Amino acid sequence: MCQLPPNPASGYYETQMRRIVRRFSRHRLAVTGLCVVIAILLTALAADIISPHDPLALDTQRRFIPPFENPSFVLGTDEMGRDMLSRLFHGGRISLVVGIAAMLATIFTGLAVGLVSGFYGGRIDNLLMRFTDTMLCFPQVFLLLVLAAFVTPTVISIALIIGLTSWMEVARIIRSQIQYIKEQDFIQAAFALGASETRIMFRELLPNALAPVMVSATLNVANAVLMESYISFLGYGIQPPLASWGNMLTNAQAYFDLAPWLAILPGAMITLTVMSFNFLGDGLRDALDPRLRM
Repeated sequence: MCQLPPNPASGYYETQMRRIVRRFSRHRLAVTGLCVVIAILLTALAADIISPHDPLALDTQRRFIPPFENPSFVLGTDEMGRDMLSRLFHGGRISLVVGIAAMLATIFTGLAVGLVSGFYGGRIDNLLMRFTDTMLCFPQVFLLLVLAAFVTPTVISIALIIGLTSWMEVARIIRSQIQYIKEQDFIQAAFALGASETRIMFRELLPNALAPVMVSATLNVANAVLMESYISFLGYGIQPPLASWGNMLTNAQAYFDLAPWLAILPGAMITLTVMSFNFLGDGLRDALDPRLRM
């Protein structure tokens, strides 16, 4: 029976993967961030199952119950008598959906612009980079508020608005990576062998430029959660009765003296989520950087 010889490339990539996992596991804050992110994602996915009450159910006789005072409402109730724990679970689902969808829009837009710009160079590169520079001249919050004022606020529209105003840094990172990789010998060999532009772009260049994209993806989720909180706090984001951490903060500002937990709880969840994604991104950056010896 004929036996195929072992593929040396498979052993190389397996060794590289083990090395990346080992580097990441040594980054304690990144591991902690990953655990917290997984826990938050699981609670958001299972919000309908683990929520003790309907997050939209009103009970004016149970308004402003403090946390840990009533066992039926562990984290208290808000100004409408709604259970805070249930609203945090469901608000987390909305905020994370916005964050992840915005991250995907950011990554795909940045990849497209950076890949085309870095590959073709010349006038196309100048045109795309000057457009990117123009977008960078405007503060992101300003762009968000302008666009949100003219678009009906839904989960998808808010995610797209955030994603389409956050892609510029990703595009610059990908462009620089593509320009560097394009000069490598294996890319020049692909050109010499007559490989098509599409094959070189998507089979050779793009897979070798994805490491910084993975880092940017985690950091962009954190940024998108913050952006959603900003615009929801200013009244342009997710609209009631849907709960998001941002509009929970908006509703809480009028009652901060009377019921400070209405602002502290969603604020703490936003802080915890953003910190965890940032720690995760830092760990991925260190693990994927071949220049580090961890």
